[in-house]
Amino acid sequence: MDTVLGTVRVQVSGTGEAMMFWPSLLMTGDMWAAQARHFGASHQVILVDPPGFGQSQKLTATFTFDECARCIVDILDGLGVKRTHFVGNSWGGMIGGTFAATYPDRIGSAVLMNCTASPAGTRQKVEYGFLLRVAGLLGGIRPPLTRSVLKAFLGPTTFRTRPDVVAYVRESVQRVDIQSGAWAVRSVVPRRPDQRALMSKVRTPVLVVAGVEDATFPVPETMAMAEAIPDGATAVLDGVAHLAALENPLLVNKLIGDFVARE
Repeated sequence: MDTVLGTVRVQVSGTGEAMMFWPSLLMTGDMWAAQARHFGASHQVILVDPPGFGQSQKLTATFTFDECARCIVDILDGLGVKRTHFVGNSWGGMIGGTFAATYPDRIGSAVLMNCTASPAGTRQKVEYGFLLRVAGLLGGIRPPLTRSVLKAFLGPTTFRTRPDVVAYVRESVQRVDIQSGAWAVRSVVPRRPDQRALMSKVRTPVLVVAGVEDATFPVPETMAMAEAIPDGATAVLDGVAHLAALENPLLVNKLIGDFVARE
């Protein structure tokens, strides 16, 4: 699909009400495979490779969250879809809030997972800046940088009991085009806007999901986003870190399904 942020790859399956899924930084639409299988029987499922990742066009500059929201609209327009439920993780959760606030007529309900509406703090800016510099020198995200990303994305429960998830995330991270990915990281981390005031304009039903073991966005930070959204619902998941849909797909599928059915 042609969008304001270049050509973006989408995978579309099923029929019914549309449900779009946007992943975390460093991931592709494939991280939602379990959700696509589950909801494809009842919905038109749209999985997005976000700009700069997977088979989407490489990035050559930073972007704004407003442009990401416009990218969602461009995808919908290209598919002839008037309105979609939206599910996002981390980067996807942040811009899901932007989309809900900016295009209220194009969204049904939203499930925003492992995300924040707050600007990046000093520690996060320093850590990600270091990762980018070293990854640039190495020509990609290689060990031991991969281990740093794994620790940021996954928690002790997943390391102990979900080796398939650890392997999937490791392989996904190592496939990232670092030159393209670096533009996304800069946009989503050090240049991330404070969206708490914008979230007060959201009128669509929103469920904000946090993981008890999320080291990137601890529960209080994610709950602060929920508090900024009028009537925002919340869920806090035990045994889950930063990639809830990968770590506990059965639970996440039930959360999404139950919440969307309430609309």
